[in-house]
Amino acid sequence: MTADREIQDEELMGIARDPEQALRLHRSLRTIAGATSLGPDLREMARSVLSGGVDIEDAFQDPRYTEAVYQRMHEIRRAADDQTYAERQQSAARFVEWDARQQADLDRERAERDAPVHGSGGGGRAVQR
Repeated sequence: MTADREIQDEELMGIARDPEQALRLHRSLRTIAGATSLGPDLREMARSVLSGGVDIEDAFQDPRYTEAVYQRMHEIRRAADDQTYAERQQSAARFVEWDARQQADLDRERAERDAPVHGSGGGGRAVQR
């Protein structure tokens, strides 16, 4: 298996309920894998799953990865508890903007995923008859 290989959304269907959830999970794993603000164990877990080296269900049961997830959740909770009302309002506004960008990205990825495939070769164009 090469380092260039990345799993497809369908390979997450063992844990995802539907293709939409698989798409979102795949995007989340990419985000985690590239997030320099996260600890190395979380990034390693995401990269391992994305490369196909670790099955998603096995990753969720690995004590090293689950401890890293719980630690990060604790940090997030502590930071939220320490926010002032004004900081919460600012965070909420930033989240609305972020969520709109994420939704646009998801819409684009869905369109790419659901676009009809027009045979192989021929530069991706359908043959006119």
